[in-house]
Amino acid sequence: MPAPLRLLVITYYWPPSGGAGVQRCLKWVKHLPEMGVEPTVITVDPEVAAYPVLDASLEADVPASVRVLRTGTLEPFGAYQKLTNRPIPHGGFANEGRPSFAQRAARFVRGNLFLPDPRRGWNRFVLRQVEELMQAGERFDAVLTSSPPHSTQLIGLELKRRYGLRWLADMRDPWTDIYYNQALHRTALARRIDARYERQVLEGADVVITTSSDTRRLLLGKASGLPTNKFVVLPNGYDEADFRLPSAPPADQLLITYVGTITGQYHVQPFLEEVAACVQRHSEVPLRLRFVGRVGKEVERQIAQTGLQDRTDLLEFVPHDQAVGYLLRSTALLLAIPDVPHNLGILPGKLFEYMAANKPIICIGPTASDAAHILDESHAGVAFGYDDRRDMQEHLEQLVSAWLQNPNLDLPAFSHSRYSRRALTQRLAGLIRG
Repeated sequence: MPAPLRLLVITYYWPPSGGAGVQRCLKWVKHLPEMGVEPTVITVDPEVAAYPVLDASLEADVPASVRVLRTGTLEPFGAYQKLTNRPIPHGGFANEGRPSFAQRAARFVRGNLFLPDPRRGWNRFVLRQVEELMQAGERFDAVLTSSPPHSTQLIGLELKRRYGLRWLADMRDPWTDIYYNQALHRTALARRIDARYERQVLEGADVVITTSSDTRRLLLGKASGLPTNKFVVLPNGYDEADFRLPSAPPADQLLITYVGTITGQYHVQPFLEEVAACVQRHSEVPLRLRFVGRVGKEVERQIAQTGLQDRTDLLEFVPHDQAVGYLLRSTALLLAIPDVPHNLGILPGKLFEYMAANKPIICIGPTASDAAHILDESHAGVAFGYDDRRDMQEHLEQLVSAWLQNPNLDLPAFSHSRYSRRALTQRLAGLIRG
């Protein structure tokens, strides 16, 4: 039996950090050992990390055989909290509400003095850790850097230069085109510097991994002469082990659940208004909405304005295993894509978990998006444009009619196995081998 390939995995977000971004590397690392790859993870010490959310339940997915090395860091988020009296920034809330003067000043500093991002202070600690491993005689066949934060990709760039390691740059989101950059008040000079970093990474990496076809297209346009064959789409997926419990849709209510972050940028007010109108037409139907996770103040106002507050449950962020339970105990699932530039390539990890839950999915967002295409080809749901009110109304009528006949609207059993974390990790293992 050949010796396993040795892989360095460098990711800022790792349990006990929570959120969707953590699971991508976590699930890869969970399955890589069975595929002949021995990962060593380098991440930040949670005692000094700046995590927007925590989810200790994800630690159960870290194999006991995997070595996880945690380093120090030097970041400005403590000063940010003192200056603005607000928690650590969360990307989805970058444009939520009206920022104070202190917040605007902090955004300017973050966008112009900390390039590519404030977590670049972690890089020196990681490079020192890798140097210690190399000086101790350890050798690695490849390194995988996952971002955001995109400053992590500069670690891969430096390791490629120092040690000639095969380098896989996993980019979960766009870099210079990420939608919240517009809130950072960047100068032309800062934009040029950031774009240069981006080009250096795209040109220097042996493999660039993206989560969607549209993001791949976006990155390929960043420099001339980039070889198309090194840009690979590996979407997020679902872990079959997370869906062992049976589906249990409620018999006494038509319950539509949304899991994750949602703010005013998701443009769901027209859908909420159509739900409210549907309730008026069918007062005998116990239709309810449930939001599990971070709900922006603007969305809360929209719920109140449409008169749905008595039919809506707002639950705080919960550990991932509990979130899966809420999916399985739903009638249908709501997905929304933020109404921001370059949103055709936004392919949330929860899309695949929604599919694994086997519930009909209602997607609000661009109908030409990668997410809409996957829903269509898998017959897992329907995508509606933000203002497609007539189609929303018709779909809700069909949903109510079907529920009145049978409150279990679970979809016919069909395979989404190509989106399982194991299948996707198998593809990653092939990229590591080259």
